[in-house]
Amino acid sequence: MNTVKCPTCKTQVAFGSPDFPFCSDRCRQIDLGNWATEQYRFSSPIIPTTGEEGAPLPPPDSDLED
Repeated sequence: MNTVKCPTCKTQVAFGSPDFPFCSDRCRQIDLGNWATEQYRFSSPIIPTTGEEGAPLPPPDSDLED
């Protein structure tokens, strides 16, 4: 049977377990609490919004066609 590690306590958890990917409801609640208290965060790249002269830069995915 395939297993993965619980993201909270690193115990082996079988695919299809009731609390998958966690090993228990306790580990699931700990993880939820970490998100709620902002201990986990999504990061984003730092993108400058102005050029050297202070002029706005075009969005990173924009086409520069005229």
